[in-house]
Amino acid sequence: MSIAPTTTRRRRVLAIAATAGLAGALAAAPSATAASGARAAAAPVTVNLTLTGPAGVIFDGDVTTDGHTVSPLTGGARLCDGTNLGANPAPGATPTAALDDAADANGFDWDGVWYASFEDYLVTSIDGFTQDADHFYEISVNGVATLVGGCQYVLDEGDEVAFTWTEFA
Repeated sequence: MSIAPTTTRRRRVLAIAATAGLAGALAAAPSATAASGARAAAAPVTVNLTLTGPAGVIFDGDVTTDGHTVSPLTGGARLCDGTNLGANPAPGATPTAALDDAADANGFDWDGVWYASFEDYLVTSIDGFTQDADHFYEISVNGVATLVGGCQYVLDEGDEVAFTWTEFA
């Protein structure tokens, strides 16, 4: 029995995502604040966000964001403040929170699948452009693909954030 190339690519991407998420979880030590369940408010930062779909740029502009509960198109609002899965000891702005704020302010939507085991979303659709068997949305910050999900990566003031329609390798 042979496995179709598309299935192999999907498994490879999921394995990479799982490994990156596990590595981040093992490397992070929860703070006393996280352990007690209390979370301080994340300070807002302004980042440049570029969203690119199959037909080109969907959005490119500055977004002021903080870590907060995000709401994808199909529901299931979840906290997305960088403390997800113990990735960081303190909350902060995240790529997915920036995407959520840009969508709210500019009248487009986004969607994603929540993975409880990673406490993070896999962004599957932006402004109606939905990933397919050959493409996904890659998250990068300052030109480098993130090794953790968009709710686990804490942004700094002035970061360049991108969600880019990308072909599976």
